[in-house]
Amino acid sequence: MTEDEQKQAAAEAAVTYIKDGMVVGLGTGSTAAKMVDLVGARVKDGLDIVAVPTSEATKKQAEALGIKLVTLDEVTVIDLTIDGTDEVDPQMRLIKGGGGAHLREKIVASLSDQLIIMAEAKKMVSTLGAFKLPVEVIPFAAHALLPKMEALGSTPTVRQKNGAPFRTDEGNLIIDCAFGEIDDPENLALTLSTMAGVVEHGLFIDFADLVFIGTDNGVQKFDR
Repeated sequence: MTEDEQKQAAAEAAVTYIKDGMVVGLGTGSTAAKMVDLVGARVKDGLDIVAVPTSEATKKQAEALGIKLVTLDEVTVIDLTIDGTDEVDPQMRLIKGGGGAHLREKIVASLSDQLIIMAEAKKMVSTLGAFKLPVEVIPFAAHALLPKMEALGSTPTVRQKNGAPFRTDEGNLIIDCAFGEIDDPENLALTLSTMAGVVEHGLFIDFADLVFIGTDNGVQKFDR
């Protein structure tokens, strides 16, 4: 299968877990977009759910498909969230944030009874860190935080888009930190979380309950 077909197959496996009456978190990214299309088709066929989008892009896509959306002002518990990832290791630890939505994604995931992750085969890695770790920071602190990210062993850069600093849906900046191999994701996650000016980082530790990986030999399922 091509990478696109692997993403599609993983998304198809994930959406089978959505049932009538659920509050569903809708992830962000290229694989999540395929999932949202599938959910939209099921809603058109009569699936009765409400959904919480994790980005403005996902919100716009879901609205166009007729998926009923709610906010976190309206619900406090989410039955199931389905999202993609930039990397996943054998312990189901994740790096997310390539699309810049990891703050909202982590909030929604933290409120979810179950988090299902879907991805193509290349996203499964033995050790996290080949993908640059996104760290969302307030603009005021961005450049002051660069040497602190260097001190942690990374090469940090402020993410750019169209020649200007990339802004998240919350108006923040992202520092992409090239670590190479991350030997201790738990410790790094804790360290980043205690830094003044850091809003959220892309390490998702102990969040994923199920992972579907599309491969040339079909979809592989990993769970706790």
